Amino acid sequence: MKRVILIGAAGRDFHNFNVLFRDNAEYRVVAFTAAQIPYISDRLYPKELAGRLYENGIKIYDEKELPSLIKRLKADICVMSYSDLMNDTVMQKASIANAAGADFWLVAPEHTMLKSSKPVIAVCAARTGSGKTQTTKYLSSMIKQMGIRVVIVRHPMPYGILKEQKVQRYTRLSDLDRYKCTIEEREDYEPHIRNGITLYSGVDYAAILAMAEKEADVIIWDGGNNDTPFFKPDLLIAVTDPLRAGDEISYYPGETVVRMADIAIINKANSASAIQVKTVRRNIGILNPKARIVVADSIISVDNQGLINGRRVLVVEDGPTVTHGGMSFGAATLAAKQFKARSIVDVSRYAVGEIKRTIQRYPHLKKELPAVGYSKKEIRDLETTINTADCDSVVSATPINLSSVVNINKPVAQVSYELKPRGALLNNSVRKLLKERIGSV
Repeated sequence: MKRVILIGAAGRDFHNFNVLFRDNAEYRVVAFTAAQIPYISDRLYPKELAGRLYENGIKIYDEKELPSLIKRLKADICVMSYSDLMNDTVMQKASIANAAGADFWLVAPEHTMLKSSKPVIAVCAARTGSGKTQTTKYLSSMIKQMGIRVVIVRHPMPYGILKEQKVQRYTRLSDLDRYKCTIEEREDYEPHIRNGITLYSGVDYAAILAMAEKEADVIIWDGGNNDTPFFKPDLLIAVTDPLRAGDEISYYPGETVVRMADIAIINKANSASAIQVKTVRRNIGILNPKARIVVADSIISVDNQGLINGRRVLVVEDGPTVTHGGMSFGAATLAAKQFKARSIVDVSRYAVGEIKRTIQRYPHLKKELPAVGYSKKEIRDLETTINTADCDSVVSATPINLSSVVNINKPVAQVSYELKPRGALLNNSVRKLLKERIGSV
């Protein structure tokens, strides 16, 4: 019997366990490790989810302990199970595992994809923050307008009590409170709920798929970070970001996503240079010559431009995009410049507690405030940071209504961004798939 450690970040690692190891007596999973997301180590993958072979559940450790864990738990194999890492970083982790005496596995996406009886469109990306949510929102709106029942299944973010998160179904905003969602979860769920689309997430994706199939004619997989889909897609869309041109060939598993894609979207073309767009187009052609390429704009709008024009503003960005996504700016910064803010204040002068530590952890952040809120403490520190900042107004580009989560003592300009494909290729490809699988469109 081979002894296994799953190296993860509370999502892909649990899915890999459920599909590959939960009922497999040839392997014994002796530990999960956690990284990238705060507050997810020192937990237990509970027996209620782990199954009959794991009556005591499985301990989750901080990934920093990996070398000693391999030796202490006599692990034979370490399975890479999280996303948006530089290729060099993945190989460093392989070296750590190998040096400690364990093999290092990269599992082929095909081996963990669940097959659905309904057509599946998967929206994945080359990097975190490329525009998956706006792409999924665009597609779900289009399909809904056709009179076809569509359900979104979102990549997992189970950061709470795991045994209570097996299957989560969201149809109204109050469900976000019922499931005690973090800011990060709200950012990915709320836009779809506001759009009138039922969304599923959780831990056990076989159970989630069975429920989603009962109420959907079409399922859209809305990916997390730059991970590959958990469901076998009939149409795989890879969203790329020319503002980070070159990342599509240097990050794992985003490069895998681009190589697998049927359609590659070059998003944010209206904010990128012609050279950046050309670079991404060239790289897609090298990785996947068969992929059909769609160039798209990410259209920014603001609910109150007067709160920006001539004002000293604090910009708040989508958390994952500017933290482990590596973006040095986001839509809030673009909006501040587009609508002629007098200046953007330096958030590092006002950051406190967990927010200050986050900014120090990601030194590429200059003036942008990431809307991180994985815990009550982080949310309190986020609120304090915003409220003590010396500015006239806040420009928020997090996809949620930030004022519903924190009490802000300044006026807030809300930034929205929508996908606008150039040409009809994306629409026609979706219509063709649905006509083939469902019939009339």
